[in-house]
Formats: sequence, C-alpha cells, structure tokens
Amino acid sequence: MVVVKPTDVVPSASIKFFGAGMAACVADLITFPLDTAKVRLQIQGESQKVKGSSAVKYRGVFGTINTMVRTEGARSLYNGLVAGLQRQMSFASVRIGLYDSMKQFYTRGTESAGIVTRLMAGCTTGAMAVAFAQPTDVVKVRFQAQVRLADSERRYNSTLDAYKTIARNEGVRGLWKGCMPNITRNAIVNCAELVTYDMIKELILKYDLMTDNMPCHFTAAFGAGFCTTVVASPVDVVKTRFMNSGNGQYTSAINCALTMLRNEGPAAFYKGFMPSFLRLGSWNIVMFVTYEQIKRGMTQAQRHWESPF
Repeated sequence: MVVVKPTDVVPSASIKFFGAGMAACVADLITFPLDTAKVRLQIQGESQKVKGSSAVKYRGVFGTINTMVRTEGARSLYNGLVAGLQRQMSFASVRIGLYDSMKQFYTRGTESAGIVTRLMAGCTTGAMAVAFAQPTDVVKVRFQAQVRLADSERRYNSTLDAYKTIARNEGVRGLWKGCMPNITRNAIVNCAELVTYDMIKELILKYDLMTDNMPCHFTAAFGAGFCTTVVASPVDVVKTRFMNSGNGQYTSAINCALTMLRNEGPAAFYKGFMPSFLRLGSWNIVMFVTYEQIKRGMTQAQRHWESPF
C-alpha cells in the first residue's frame, strides 16, 4: 500500500484482491480463539440477564479461554470458524484488496495520496465489504456467543442451519442485522487499520529505518492493530451485542448502546479490550505479513508465467 519505486513490480488488482482474502483466512485460523473470547466477554453483562441463562463468569482473556475449554471443550474456541472464513474471503478481499484501487480512484491515478484520500478509500472499501459479508458476520457472532454445555440445546446445529434459521425466524433482514453499526465499525476499523499501516510503513521506508521486508511489515502491523483497537472497541461491542440479540431485544443499535450505558456504565463499551487488542494486534501482524508475502510470491509467479525465458 506504500508508493513503490519504478523498478519494483506492482501487484495487479486481482492479486491484491485474492491475496487479501487468503491472508485474512490464515490470520483467522491462528487468532480465532482470541476473537471468540472477545465476543464472550463483550456479551457477558447481557447474557447474565437472559432468562434461564446459567451465567458462566468469564475473567480476562486467558481465563475466558480456560473456562470455555473446561466447560465446553477445546472445539468451542472455534465456534463459527466456517462462517468466519467465509466472511474473510468475501470481506477482507474487498476492504483490503481494493484499498489501493480505491485510493487511485480518488487521486485520479496519481501516485500522491494524502491523509484525506486514504481515509476516504478506507471508509469506502469498509462499507462495501459489509454489504457483501454481513450475513457471514451475523452467523459467526451467533456461533461464538453460543454456549455449548453438555446438557444444553444448541442454538444452531451447523453454519447452513444458522443461515436458514435466522432467515426463517427473523426474515432475510435478520441476516443483515446490525448492518449500520457494522458499517460504522468497519469504516472506523478500515481507516485506522489500513491508513495507519500505510503511513507507518511509508515513514519507515522514507527514513530508511528498515527495508521493505518482514520486520518492517511486523512493526507497521503492530502499530495498526493497537490504534484500531483503541478507536473501534466501543462500536465493536455495540455491534456484537446487537447482532447477537434476540428478535425485539433492542429496537436499534443506538437503543442497544443506550441500554448498555444505562445498565452497565461507560466501561461496558470497552469490555473485552484486552482480547480485542491481542486479537487485532496478532491478526494484523499475521494478515499483513502474510499478505505482503502472498503479493510478492504471486507477482513473481505471474511474471514467470508471462515471461518464462
């Protein structure tokens, strides 16, 4: 996403598109337990008020993971993984893979892109991605929030069953539940994540602190993960609560936020902050490092295919 030298080979838009989806899937496979722990912590105050809830108490990131493994088995950490991978292939491909193309669109093909242009590109691809991937996000959150005790009935039996059940009980609109807070969240996340990574990497290369290699990508990704968590955590909590809520529990995302504020106080908006940071930080590192390597590898393979001799 940084301006390259004339001698460098620029990856094509298709390589960036598919490379982003593949890299995001790799990152999800590695960090999914942290994401599940984050969801459980975010809905904890709400789930304790649900009628008939056994109200399992979660404390901290690793305490949550330990409790889940002890009470539900290790597989519970990967509840919703299939929907999560479906989400990344449709979501990350758009929001990350099309970021450079959207940046060029706003700059009319020139190489210079200011902070406003980068923010506009990040907001645009983030909103576009939600339109494609919202149903997969709803199903992923529902599975991650689902407590699977030995004597309890499962909310959904499979990913396909979840799509069907939600559409049948809540209408097709149920699959796009929380779309507006998700668009808000992902506009914020995309701007914080991609723009921060873009600018940190650019500064590192501009001042020759590192070369364009793995340590540079690691540093930029870590900074992007921290900034994103701080900015996006409140919206992320509201999004998770609203998407996981039963039919009629909240009238809107704003009502969900006001209910949280009234019942649990301002601190509720930063529930699950540590797992969010651990997850976003590690996810960003794995995703961006993998993405850069995939782009480089696929570009070299394309060059070799086009000019084998």
